[in-house]
Parts: sequence; structure tokens; C-alpha cells
Amino acid sequence: TPYILLPPSLHWTLHSIRKEVLTSAQHEPGYCSFYEDCGLNPAVEGALIPPRVPCKDYRKAVNVTGDHYELFKSVCPMFAHGEGNTLACCSIRQLTALQSSLTLSKAVLIRCPSCADNFAHIHCATTCSPNQSQILKITKTANITQPTGIVKEAVVGYEAYISTNFSDASFRSCKNVRIPATGGYAIATMCGRYGSTLCTPQRWLDFQGDSSNGLAPLDINFKLLSDGQTAGLPPGAVLFADKALNCNETTPTGGEACSCQDCEQSCPAVPQPPPLPKPFMIGRLDGVLVISITIFSCIFFLIMCYVVLECTTHIRKSKGTQKSKSTRDQNENEIEHKISPKDVTCSDKASLATQEFLGSLFQTWGTIMARYPLIVLPVCLVVVLVFAVGIKDIELTTDPVQLWSAPESRAMREKAFHDAHFDPFYRTNQLILTAPDQPSHYYDSLLFGEQNFSGIISKDLIIELLELQQKIQAIEFWSDDLNRTASLKDVCYAPLNPDNPSLTDCAVNSLPQYFQNSIDNLNAKANMTELGVTKEVDWRDHFIYCVNSPLSFKDITALGMSCMADYGGPVFPFLAVGGYENEGYITAEALILTFSLNNYARTDVKFKVAEEWERRFLKIVQEYQKNPNTNFTFAYMAERSLEDEINRTTAEDIPIFMISYAVIFLYIAVALGEYSSCKRILVDSKFLVGLGGILVVGCSVIASMGFYAWIGFPSSLIILQVVPFLVLAVGADNIFIFVLEYQRDMRRPGETREEHIGRVLGNVAPSMLLCSLSECVCFFLGALSTMPAVKSFALYAALAVFMDFILQMTAFVALLSLDARRQDANRCEIACCVTVETPRPSEPNQGILLPLMKKYYAPALLNPVSRVLVMVVFLAMFFACVFLLFHLKVGLNQELAMPSDSYMLDYFEYLYKYFEVGVPTYFITTKGFNFTSEEGINAVCSSVGCDQFSFTQKIRYATEYPERSYMAIPASSWVDDYIDWLNPGSKCCRIYTAGPNKDEFCPANETGLFTCAKKCMSIPENGVLRPTSRFMAYHTPLVNSQEFTGALEKARELAHNITLTMRNVTGTPQDFEVFPYTVTYVYYEQYLTIVNEGLFNIAVCLIPTFVVCCILLGMDLRSGFLNLLTIVMITVDTVGVMTLWGIDFNAVALINLVTAVGISVEFVSHLTRSFALSIRPTKVERAKEATANMGSAVFAGVAMTNLPGIVVLAFAKAQLIQIFFFRLNLVITLLGLVHGLVFLPVLLSFLGMYSCLNVQSLYTWCSIPKKGGIKHVRTRVGSMKDENFYF
Repeated sequence: TPYILLPPSLHWTLHSIRKEVLTSAQHEPGYCSFYEDCGLNPAVEGALIPPRVPCKDYRKAVNVTGDHYELFKSVCPMFAHGEGNTLACCSIRQLTALQSSLTLSKAVLIRCPSCADNFAHIHCATTCSPNQSQILKITKTANITQPTGIVKEAVVGYEAYISTNFSDASFRSCKNVRIPATGGYAIATMCGRYGSTLCTPQRWLDFQGDSSNGLAPLDINFKLLSDGQTAGLPPGAVLFADKALNCNETTPTGGEACSCQDCEQSCPAVPQPPPLPKPFMIGRLDGVLVISITIFSCIFFLIMCYVVLECTTHIRKSKGTQKSKSTRDQNENEIEHKISPKDVTCSDKASLATQEFLGSLFQTWGTIMARYPLIVLPVCLVVVLVFAVGIKDIELTTDPVQLWSAPESRAMREKAFHDAHFDPFYRTNQLILTAPDQPSHYYDSLLFGEQNFSGIISKDLIIELLELQQKIQAIEFWSDDLNRTASLKDVCYAPLNPDNPSLTDCAVNSLPQYFQNSIDNLNAKANMTELGVTKEVDWRDHFIYCVNSPLSFKDITALGMSCMADYGGPVFPFLAVGGYENEGYITAEALILTFSLNNYARTDVKFKVAEEWERRFLKIVQEYQKNPNTNFTFAYMAERSLEDEINRTTAEDIPIFMISYAVIFLYIAVALGEYSSCKRILVDSKFLVGLGGILVVGCSVIASMGFYAWIGFPSSLIILQVVPFLVLAVGADNIFIFVLEYQRDMRRPGETREEHIGRVLGNVAPSMLLCSLSECVCFFLGALSTMPAVKSFALYAALAVFMDFILQMTAFVALLSLDARRQDANRCEIACCVTVETPRPSEPNQGILLPLMKKYYAPALLNPVSRVLVMVVFLAMFFACVFLLFHLKVGLNQELAMPSDSYMLDYFEYLYKYFEVGVPTYFITTKGFNFTSEEGINAVCSSVGCDQFSFTQKIRYATEYPERSYMAIPASSWVDDYIDWLNPGSKCCRIYTAGPNKDEFCPANETGLFTCAKKCMSIPENGVLRPTSRFMAYHTPLVNSQEFTGALEKARELAHNITLTMRNVTGTPQDFEVFPYTVTYVYYEQYLTIVNEGLFNIAVCLIPTFVVCCILLGMDLRSGFLNLLTIVMITVDTVGVMTLWGIDFNAVALINLVTAVGISVEFVSHLTRSFALSIRPTKVERAKEATANMGSAVFAGVAMTNLPGIVVLAFAKAQLIQIFFFRLNLVITLLGLVHGLVFLPVLLSFLGMYSCLNVQSLYTWCSIPKKGGIKHVRTRVGSMKDENFYF
């Protein structure tokens, strides 16, 4: 048509008429507002994909056919109605650009086909709908010069009108779709600054239409209006109101419904976990308490009945005293009677035979040892030295894992499996920094509105943190193991370049990593216009965006910076900041700086390099902490810190133990002396005997350690602390019993000094044998424990106690013989050449304690009222402790292993206060599962088409009940990632279609349009892919050992459930297993079984005490039972007091409880034997005699020996020593003391055995039960073979 020249006014009039016609025709059905590709949007820079925009072109929709239709059908199938019947407003070039634009978004949504379909539906509607002109309005255009030189008007902005029903349904279908690699929601990456929590349909679509996000090619203003609403719509415009798919619906193209993990509506009806077991109640009261009170009440009633019966019997006896038969005639001569042998029980005969045999044996042995001391002592020294030589090869176990977890335990086997098939869990070196004095500040962000930043989120503090980080990263030192200078890159964890990492490849997680550790990026600023408002954006806008979208390679600000760390990985906000609520990261109270190192085996040369780097890391951090210019208050730790601090406190507390032993020695040396006069103090003192007793204990411990080192059995620091204390308690008791008995016994006429010592030893050695043999058997059986620390302690203690007894029977007897020679010669102890003229008293010295106990304590304890009161009080205490026993906490919080001044205590406090996520846990599959079959993949994955109760789905279901399962974040699944990567809906997996690499894998950096056009996988008919293992989840924050143990138990329950399901998959062997693993499990596994382990160990310790006691007392079952009962009461009461004093039950406590059994034997068995051999006429008198004679020795030898040493331990720095050695041993000693010297005498006075034994003289008082009461008889003890006994 020829161009007609018109006057300007007429030309303008016609132009106005044409504009009005176009405007009125813009919103009609069957018309397009734009068509064909017009080139790149000149207003968009740095986009991730080419921002191609359409040409403004009002025209009728085009009938698409041929290749155009096929491409249309693959990109926008919801608008395809068959070839020849499909109208559209997009060309092939537009479809190609749309396909490219949708690919990146669909890659994270393809796990849920209906969500991906809805997302494509929105953009297909605005780009290709045949009624395009009705649902949008062009708002912005730009002139773009075409390759031909023609300038065309391109659309760079429009307004789209969408029904809220469609937008809300589309949003609902996508809001729960997860990204398995991160455990987060896909919507968080598609909603800009709002993340997944604050995202709404409007905000979601606004982000899709924001050309500054690097994905959208032009600006789209989505106006969401309710159906029927016309306000705000241009004339002729209508809402796009197609039906959106629900996430649990299949797509029209055959795509399956979304999985449960991505769609709540698809979840099956998962039954709620069963309710927690209710506490044992009887009515409204604690059931154990009710039972304890009931049993106590019954026993109390029986005691009262017994008291009434005793009183009645006593009154009757008092009335019939005058009628009683006398044992003398009128001339006061003994009336001789005969007694039938059947009146003497088998127990009496066996006891007599046993005592006669043991007494004569030890008497002979003691006489020989005392007669040849100068031969015995060197021989003993040589034997000890032979054993001690092995100490040069001693191996001390300091690794807590090896110390408390058995090599064959399940946790250790699982750790070994994990480390063999995957790299060991990396070594963590971490700082948690706060700035409590820094004020918060408000920032009015152009993009995010007004924000309140906490004081620690400030540029100055971030720069200071970056400087500290760079100083640590620059650590260098000479390594003899590597024979070169070593640095962080030699030992760091570098996930993206593990073979040859540079310093920037090392995984360092911190807030400065959001700025790639660049001060320039931190200082960057830019002007930005948003909704007509222009403001400056800076680091704060970038930070807000990154903590909500940590996987972004480019933020939405004008800065255009990446959020990824310089080592190439994301920094999740919970690893950069802490102390926030509800994902309010800008209000965080703490910054977190973490250096991750490879965890090398201890035999690897780089293990020492890593430890040296950590040592220098700690040095820098400690110097930084002392710097007065530091603006941070912080806590820190290195992987080596736990072991370092435990070793440090052990070394620092050795002087405390030495002082403790010195106090004990001083007490023994002073207490053993006789002190008859001031002039004889140096003669009668027993410093050398006390020192000899200490040396015997030391030699026994050294011999034990040397023997086990010689055979290659490892030791530990806890053995060095506990075993000497235990052996000292046992040895000191025996020393006191022996020495005091020697001092109290008069030498008989014609008896030599050596024979005197031998006779005394014959009297007391059976009692010493009883205790030592009980303890030896107890500890040797305790070695059946599976815990390495408990096992090694039991073995070392058993041999040490045995060697202590042997040396006491040899070396100490010889030493006492030499001391007796000196004392008989009136020579001073220190200056042996000096003699004192003051003669030795003719009467034996009974000391102070024996007369006091004989005259005051024993009578007061064993009067009728006291006896009843003691029984009631101790039984009440016992049943109260039975009740408390069921409320004892199990575990050992890791901070208790640290000394009271350790920097690790601050770290644990900061960790529990500021960390917002728990430890990661891996669910690991053993070999044998077929991942190549469709059935196998379905049993594992959690994306569309997977089993509803698959491996990863079950973990997800567990996260719905975090308070029960301790699982917070579902497992990330490489299977799902692999499926997504292979999916032809994404551009990830491609194959070369030409060139020398044809048909091979094409890397992502290959950008040729047609070079890699072939996808690895074709689209299957149902849209579900199955390609021909470690799965990581996260625990909730765990703050104490009970929670760590509970998390392990629940994780194992979940893994077992998964195992049973996966074994049902065809071809899966029945030994296939899924198990959970994290670094803490090896520490806390012991608490799953420690109660049973403790019961077993204590039981195997109690049984030999009963058996040995019965055997050595001549099968005296009653005495053995009462002995056992008292030890059980001491043990139960100890556990009850542990509950009251806040001492948890763990392996350290178990070692002390086993020790408690051994010490209790000392408190109880000596006195039981003394009672059983007493010749007093009544049980009360026998109990008095045993309490006075043996009780005084036990009090002086066990209680007063232990207590001073225990009190000194209160000053130790190590909390473990303060709690489990000071507190617990104090409880054990005091309870053993009151049970041995208060309860046991009373118990024996009630239930003790009648006896008719005397191995010391031919005449004795006996108490034999007879009909009508008890007869007191004067008996001549003859041979058990005699037909009659005379009396």
C-alpha cells in the first residue's frame, strides 16, 4: 500500500483512532498480545539463562502444526488439543526460550509432577494461551534491533490476571516439595527473601516475575483476584482460572501423584506412635514406693512381734531364775555331765575343722616368715621386680572410644564398617562467638523492609571474625612426618577437591563465607530501584537473602553476589549463626566458625600433622582470647580437646592423689604405735611398719601392672587412680588387724618372738584370707564385663589384691618380725643405734579405741532399745533407697569429664545454648541390596512413584514426632538426587550427540546448543524414572547423655524397622541390614545396657563373697547369708544416695560400685567371722565382743584409713574425681562404716548362728539351743571322734 502524505493534524487524528481501536481490541478471546521472539531483554544483565523476550504483536492465535505442535505439546501439554485443533500465541523460538526458562525451576519441582505441571501451566498460560490478550496487559516495552537491522517493539513487562483459586492450589501443590540434598523445601529457593516459612502464593509468583532473580526474562506483575471479582480488571480482561492439580493427583500426561515427602495429601494414614509407658502407679502413688512401704511395714510388724515375744520370755525367765538348775554342787564344784554328739551340728564340726586347719597352717607359715626375714624380703623384692619389668612396655589407653566401648560392641562394628566404606567423620575445630555488649540496630532494606539486626551481626565484627579466620587459615609449621612445611590444606576436609586441595578448597563454614571471605564483597554497595523506589543495597541485603537461600549462586540485589562459600559448597545458616528463634537469623546472638579436618587413622602420618595443626589452632585462639582489644566473648574447641583436657587433669591431679596417700601413710604410721610413755615414742612408733605396709600396697599394684603389661593387656589412667586406693583400703585393714592383734596379745611363757608372730598370724590370717579371696574372685569374675575400662580395672584389681595378700603373708610378716626385734631391744625407729632404758610395759597395750568401744559403744549399741531402733532405721533407709534406686539417672554428661577450670565447659555451655541443630546421623545399608532393580529403588527413594513406606519415607514419618524419635530433618537421599539428575526434564544428565566424544557423558560446562542435545534417559510413559549407601538425616538438638542415649535407641528402632521392610524386596539376603551411625553413638551405646551390665557385675561380685564366707567358716550358711545381706544393703543404699546427691550411673560409677563391694567385704566379713568364732554365752555378748575387738580394728584400719585420703580428693580439679571418687567413695566408706559397726552387730545379735567352738583353749563357754530355752554349759572340747563330750 503506497504511503499517502497527509497533513500532520490529520495524521495524528488517524493515529489516535488506531490506538483506540488497538486498546479496545487488546482483551478479546482468540487474540495474542505478543508473538515471536524479539531478542534479549536489554534491561536484564547477568541472568543465568538468556533473557529472551517476545515482540509486541496484537494478532489472532496461531494454529500450530508439525514440529511446532510437537514442541508445543512437550512444553505446554495442558493447552494441546491435537494437531490442527490447537491454537497458541507462541512461536517455536518462544517455546524454546520458555522450555529453557522452565528447565531450571522444574529441576527442583520434578519430584512432584503435579506441582511441576501447575508451575508450567502458569507460564504456558501467559506465554502461549490462545486467549492471551484476555489474561494479561502489556505494561512496558523496549525497542530491540533485530539481526536484519529492523527495530521491533519488544515486551519487557506485563500484568497477568490470575484466579486465586488457581494460584492457591498451585502453591499448595508445591509448598512441601523438598530438595533431598539439603533437606529443605524447594519453595524456599523460589520465593526470594521470604524463604519457605513466609512464602505465600503472591510472593511466590512475584519472585517468578522478577527479572532481577536471574531466571525471569522480563517483569511480570501477577495480580491475584478472587473469582467473580472485576475491580482492577481492564475492560474485556478475564481471570485465568483453569483447574490446578492437587499434589496427590496424577497429571494428564500420565505423571504419578507426588510422594508423601513432597505432598501431605499423598501420605498414608500413619499410626501415631504408641503412648509412652505410664509410670508404675498404685492408685495415685508411685508403685515402687507403695511396695517398699508395704514390705517395710510388714517387717516392722514382725520386729515388734519379736520384741514383745522377747520381753515376755525375759519376764518368765526372771520369775524362774531361782528355780533354775545350777551348774555347781553345794561345795561349788563343777557338775560333770555328758552331752550327746548329736547336739553338736555338722556346721560346728566343719567350722572347727576349718579353723583348726587354717589356723595351724598360717601359724606355721608365719613362724617361718618371721624367723627368716632377711631371706624373705629380698626374695619378695626379686619377685616384684620380675613382674615390674613389664611396666616398660605398658600401654595406656587414653582414647575415650577405646576406653568405654568394647571392640566387639555393635557401635564399634558399625563405626568400623562406616569408616571402611566411607571416610571417617571429619575432625571438628570450632569457635562460638558472642558480643553481648553490642547494641542491636535497625536497617530499612529496600527489598526486605525494616529489619532489626542483633549486635553481633555488624560489619565491624564480621570483619574481625574474618581476620581471625584468615589468621587461622594461614597456620604453617614444619612437619617431620611429611618432611616439609605443613598447612591447613594438607589435612583439611575438601569435599570438592579432595586429591589436591588449595587453601580455598578447605571446608570452612562461617558467616564471612557468604561473601566468599572477601572484604571487598563485604564493603560492596549498589543503588537499586524497586517498585519505583531507589535506595542503596549493601552487605545486609545480601546476608538476609543468603541465609534464606543458601544454595543461590546469585542474590536478587543489585550486588549480584553468590551465596556459596569459596570452597564451592553452601553454608547453611545453622552452621554460621546461632541463638535465634523461628529462623530469625538476623537476630542471632552468636557467630559460628568451623574448620573441618580429615579424620585420619592414628597410624597415618597425617594424624600427627592434624593434631599439630589443632594444637596451633588452640594456641592462636587462646592468645586471641587474652587480647584486651578482642570484641568477642567466645568458647572454642578442637577435636583433640577432650583427650587433652582429660590427660591434663589427670596429670594435675596426681599430686592430689599423692597427698591423699601421704595422709593415709601418716595416719597408719601414727595409729599403729603403742605409745606407753613419752620416752618410748620413737621405740613404740610404727613409721617403718606403716611405710612397709604402703610399700606392700605399691608393690602389689606395680606387680599387677607389670604382669598385664608383660602379656600385652592395656591399662588406663583410671586404673592408676582407683586400684591403689582399693588395695590400700584392703591392705590397711589387714595391717591394722594383724598389728593390733599382735600388740594386744601377750607372749606366752617359753614362746619365742617368731612363734608369737606365727600364732597371732594363725588367729587373724583366716579372716584376712576370707576378705582377700572374696575380693579376688569378685574382681576376676567382674572381668567378664564387656566394657574395656571395667574389664581392665577388674583384672588389675584382682591381681593387685591377690599380690597384696601374698606380700602381707610374706614381706610384711618379715618386716613386722624385724620391727619386733628392734622394739624388744628398745632401739629407736629412726636412729636404730640409739637405745632407750625405759622398759617395755608388761601388760599389752590396748590403745584408746578398744577400751572405748568395749566399755561405752558396744553396750550402748546392743541394749534392747537401741537394737530395735537400729533395725527399724536401717530397714527404713534400705527401702527408701530401693525406691530411689528406680529413679537413678543413667549416663555421663561429657562436660563432667572435664576439669572444673577447662575451657571445654564454656564450649559445652555455648553449644547447648546457641546451636539450633543436632548431630547428623547416617542410615547405612550393608551389602546385598539390589539398587539396580525398580523394586529396589522404590523401596529406598521418596520421590514420586516410590513406596509409601520406603526407606527415606519412614525416616520422614519419624521427623513428624521429633520429641519421640529425636529426628529433626528427613534423610537426604542420593537415590532421589540421582533420579532428579537423570530426569530428562532437567539439563543435568546429557550425552554428546556429535564430535569425538559422541555417546559419552557431557559435563555441565558444555554450553553448545546442539552438541549435547541427547538426554541420558528418555521420558518414560508414566513419568517415573528408575536408574539402575549412606543417607544423612539430622537429630534434634541433644543436650545431655539421656537424650543422646534416647536418640541412639530410637534411631536403631527405626533402622531395624526399615531393615525388616527392605528384606522383603526380591533378591535381598536375610543378613542385609540398615543401621544408624554418628560419632556420638560409640560413647553412648554403653548406657543402653549398663543397667543389666551393672546388675551382672555386682551379682558376680556378691556371689563369691557368700560362697567364700560359707566355706571358710565351715559351711556356716547363716553367717554367709547375713554377711551377704549386709553387703547388699550397703550397695543398695549407696545407689540410693547417688540419686539424692545427683551422681548418675555410668561405667565410672559401676567401677566404684564394684569397689564398694570389695570395701564392704572389709567392713563386714571380719566382724562376721569374729562373731562366728566368739565363745560368749549369748548372741548379744558375742556381738559385743566382735564389735569391740574386731570393730575397733576395722574402724581404725578401713574407715580412718580411707576417710582422710577421700577428703583430700575434694580438692581435685577433675569433676569426675570430685563426683565419682570423692563423693561416691565418701558415701561408700560412711555407709560401709555404719552398716559394719552399727547394723551388722545388731543383726547378728538377732539372727546370728549359735556356736560351740574354741580353737584357743580346751574350755569354753558355749551356747546351744535346747528345748525350753538356752543352756549355758562349761564344755570340754575333745576330739570329734569321741563318743561323749564332758561338761
